[in-house]
Amino acid sequence: MALSNIFTGIDLLAFQFLLASGGCVVAGLGVWGVMRLCRRWLPGVAAQRSVWLLGQCTVIATFLLVLAPQSERLRLLPPIDIEDLAPQRAQAAASVPAAANIVVPESEAAASPRDLLNYAALGWLAIYMLGLGYTLLHLLHTRRMLNALATAGSITRAQPMDTIEVDAPISPMLFGLFRPRLLLPLHLRGFDAGQRQLILEHELTHWRRRDLQWASAGILLQTLLWFNPFMHLLRKQLAWAQELGCDRDVLQGRPQAQRKAYAAALLAQLKLQQAPITTALAFGNATPDTLASRIALIRDPRGALHSRWARIAAVAGLTGVLAISLALQPSLASQNLQPLSCTTLMDAATGQRLRHDGQCDARATPASTFNIVVSLMGYDSGILVDEHTPVMQYKPGYADWNDSWRTDTDPTSWIINSNVWFAQNVTRQLGEARFQRYIDGFGYGNRDVSGDQGKQNGLTMSWIASSLKISPDEQLDFLRKLVNRELPVSAKAYDMTARIMQPRTLANGWTMRGKTGTSAAVLPDGRDDKQHQYGWYVGWATKGDRTIVFARMMLDQRQETYGGARARQAFLSEVATQLDTL
Repeated sequence: MALSNIFTGIDLLAFQFLLASGGCVVAGLGVWGVMRLCRRWLPGVAAQRSVWLLGQCTVIATFLLVLAPQSERLRLLPPIDIEDLAPQRAQAAASVPAAANIVVPESEAAASPRDLLNYAALGWLAIYMLGLGYTLLHLLHTRRMLNALATAGSITRAQPMDTIEVDAPISPMLFGLFRPRLLLPLHLRGFDAGQRQLILEHELTHWRRRDLQWASAGILLQTLLWFNPFMHLLRKQLAWAQELGCDRDVLQGRPQAQRKAYAAALLAQLKLQQAPITTALAFGNATPDTLASRIALIRDPRGALHSRWARIAAVAGLTGVLAISLALQPSLASQNLQPLSCTTLMDAATGQRLRHDGQCDARATPASTFNIVVSLMGYDSGILVDEHTPVMQYKPGYADWNDSWRTDTDPTSWIINSNVWFAQNVTRQLGEARFQRYIDGFGYGNRDVSGDQGKQNGLTMSWIASSLKISPDEQLDFLRKLVNRELPVSAKAYDMTARIMQPRTLANGWTMRGKTGTSAAVLPDGRDDKQHQYGWYVGWATKGDRTIVFARMMLDQRQETYGGARARQAFLSEVATQLDTL
């Protein structure tokens, strides 16, 4: 089946992941701009490690929020309608004169713009996983190298942590998140005793400030978004701010002579060491663009002063970047809105699959097919008594989308007319806890009866274009348990549910008990899609000793007739007449 005709869960994930990846790069640019302004106009704030880690968190928050459910409601840009790409190509192909008799290879015909987008999205997802694996291997290699250096050296002091002297051209450095260790190069012995003490105090200050934890958080965030160059820049600035903070704390209250000796030690160390290891907190962790700022701070610590309002301004700027980035992210208008259909049948006794055509693993709202579930719960709990008891009175304010619902209703007329408010009255009497227990016990779909986000309407709306979703395959699993009486309900619940589902005997002798369901599709921003509609027809057919459970589901263009009625008519005319041959 061509990719232009199917849009599976992994495709949707890949597209959303591609959008999230691009979105976080744009957010990174915004965050980097804000932080560069801070370095220029608010140097005291830019010298704080917290704002650089917060900058990284802002970028990754944008990435995650783009992937989050319901986030489309926060976006301002019009959604990308992937569904329209294939029709555009079809129209272009149709414009070629038929008399030309041009034969297009099948491989070329399948390469629609939507296919290419699909390949690109899946390809990027694969590249991301490969890059993530490479980055993790690099971190593992660095850790092994540091452990090898520590093993080759000699411990000179064990308190407050292992201090190891190594014969290598490295910077004094602290490493190890769970087991901190301090590496000191042998060439440090050539430094003045006062300088050695200041350098040692610098590394111990890192430990007391818990900079190892801060640095690890920055490395983790950079690793997750390894493809984002701004995450690398932000983590480098976090390391710079950590070194600046240690310099400030070590030199606080010290005389100018010690400050000069400290600066001289830093310059001397830079001449003796090789490139610093980025995963360790190194005294010599400086680059030409950060060395000047460290020397300036060493000479004049007043440059690090900052006000509370300046920090608030920086945080407000980052919050603004997050909000704008999320609002301007495009979304996919075609999520779950591609035309699809499924017809699946199974022998209830043996579990043998008799027919399985289409996208039968695609989940959708159960709509009024859920009334089968409500019936089982209602009769099992005693809320429903028999075919005509109780009679519930219609009240103004009840759901009255159909004229047939504006009247008093009993269980039989409820099932015939798919009366929403009757089912809602049953679920309200069950209560949230019992309702959830039934759904879990039935193993029904995704079991999510939370309802619309933030509306707390799961007890009355979760099965109507909301949180509860089920695939045709899962419908068969549920129905097979029903007809085999393997659900945790009473015998009466089975008997009465079968009785109120009006039987229909076909000319070939099969007796059908089925339930339709119709629901509008939902756009990513939460609005009803006025162009597409779900239609269900599910149930079981019996003849003699044999029972077949079935599910027909389709998503297509909205028409004058209800989607459920169309699904039932298609099933009865195309499939039910062939049951004897299955």
